[in-house]
Amino acid sequence: MFSHISRRLRLSAVTAVALGATMALAGPVGLAHAAPDDTPEPSSVSTRTTDSSAAAKAKAAATAWAAGTRAYLVITAPGDTTAVRTAIANNGGSVFAAYDAIGVIVAHSTSAGFASTMRTVSGVQQVGATRTSDVPADAYNPALPANPTQTPTTLTESNRWDMTQIKADQAWAVTTGSASVKVGVLDTGVDDQHQDISPNFNAADSVSCAYGKADTRPGAWRDIDTHGTHVAGTIAAAKNGKGVIGVAPGVKLSSVRIAEQPSGLFFAENTICGFVWAGDHGFKVTNNSFYTDPWAFNCPDNVDQAAIIEGVRRAQAYAEGKGSLQVAAAGNSNYDLANKTTDTESPNDSTPVTRTITNACIDIPTELPGVVTVAAMGKGNVKASYSNFGNGVIDVAAPGGDGASGVYSTLPGGKYGNKNGTSMASPHVAGVAALLASANPTFTPADLRDRLNSQAGDTACPADSRCTGTTAKNGFFGDGQVDALKAVSGSTPPPGAYFENLADVAVADNATVESPITVSGVTGNAPAALKVGVDIKHTYIGDLKVDLVAPDGTVYTLHNRAGGGTDNLVQTYTVNASAEVANGVWKLRVNDNAAQDVGRIDAWNLTF
Repeated sequence: MFSHISRRLRLSAVTAVALGATMALAGPVGLAHAAPDDTPEPSSVSTRTTDSSAAAKAKAAATAWAAGTRAYLVITAPGDTTAVRTAIANNGGSVFAAYDAIGVIVAHSTSAGFASTMRTVSGVQQVGATRTSDVPADAYNPALPANPTQTPTTLTESNRWDMTQIKADQAWAVTTGSASVKVGVLDTGVDDQHQDISPNFNAADSVSCAYGKADTRPGAWRDIDTHGTHVAGTIAAAKNGKGVIGVAPGVKLSSVRIAEQPSGLFFAENTICGFVWAGDHGFKVTNNSFYTDPWAFNCPDNVDQAAIIEGVRRAQAYAEGKGSLQVAAAGNSNYDLANKTTDTESPNDSTPVTRTITNACIDIPTELPGVVTVAAMGKGNVKASYSNFGNGVIDVAAPGGDGASGVYSTLPGGKYGNKNGTSMASPHVAGVAALLASANPTFTPADLRDRLNSQAGDTACPADSRCTGTTAKNGFFGDGQVDALKAVSGSTPPPGAYFENLADVAVADNATVESPITVSGVTGNAPAALKVGVDIKHTYIGDLKVDLVAPDGTVYTLHNRAGGGTDNLVQTYTVNASAEVANGVWKLRVNDNAAQDVGRIDAWNLTF
């Protein structure tokens, strides 16, 4: 159906199954194309009523659209955006949606000078176009996705390699997860009528965020492809004797469709809408098996892409602040995300060009602070051939399938089939996070991230020079493969109080910078084995001296100009800080001692 979506949707092939008969729809395909499927094209008329009032509304909406309409993010201070919204109207634009809590407005305009004019308006911090193509007319009168006819299955549940590989089958003997835990599937939509999804589907919190505005009409959340339904089944297909079982078959699923139809593209405003919705509707976990179109990587030195980074970052931070953990796929281009050089696929909504990029350019949402970045594994403890990688970028790994060993899950219309991709790995991690949240209701997103990492099974690098790091943490598998059994059994001792700072701090040449963490609520002194997690992006770590500064000013050196020309310092240090009072402001101090190479403190944390 969408021949151009595979890298964006992070998958590589699909096979559908209905009534127990396997029907191969496509063999393995290249990473630039997705396999087709037999789901009918969404109807352009859908199930809309045809009464006179509906027709009048449709006519009025259609007249609001004009050829040449482009979408922009206008970013201002969070809170009352009235003045900026007025300025938008006074400068040839219209407000399509506004997210006052994060200071992000989605504006439409046909004026070629709209962005440059708005950048001069008082109170406007950034303005950026979200696409290089026109906003489709469907944005003003969206067609509802098709509701596929359901085909009951005769297939019964059986152990699948991906579930046994992460010990999900053993975890179900302990618990299948709590119905109070809501997981959001931000994707192409979900077939809520599917026999393996309907028992766990939460329609009340489902929505379409296509075009950047919440559409709460019943069915607006349905799948315009097959991708979102497959992802949903991996997370939480019901344990009902039919078809398949998801990693966390006792939790609730909500669909947030952010793909537009018929293009299938996921633009920044759609992603922003989805994250804000997730925060406002109490999603404990979201799965994000896509990248934000039209740029495979968004670069901060481009005014449009900088606004996209900031807008989506604010939305993700908002969701996390409301208690929602975002899990995202790393991508399917077998690309080193820690050593970026070129992008040949962007913009994908018009004509792609080849451009030089650096590590400052990021894949959104997977490389945003706080998001769990997931690499794919094949059957066994091996990297999937297509999976992106990167030391210091990948957090954990999970089964994504490879070749003939695909991930088997739900497809629209009561069907089942195999897909391969990091799109398939990410929902395994989202399911494990949902089990963790079920077993530990008070866990924050930071707690869930920490436990996912600490409970993952260490996976050593193969004989491949591209895989750098240690057995405990490396560029192919991050902290290792997730473990569903540990998530529910408590076999790993719980971590102590955890504090982190995800704000970026630039590290310039021959300069010293600090990043603070305020610790509170910890009784007595720090432990003799204080854990200090450091994530510093820098192209020559031999330039760096890194210290932990206690609240009383005592300095503990963590790293002192070792490592030579190695890129990035991503490591957890153990410090005997038992002489220090725990509560107070701790600082990570980074001193760059040479010229030419710069970087940033990406994140750091303390575990007491």
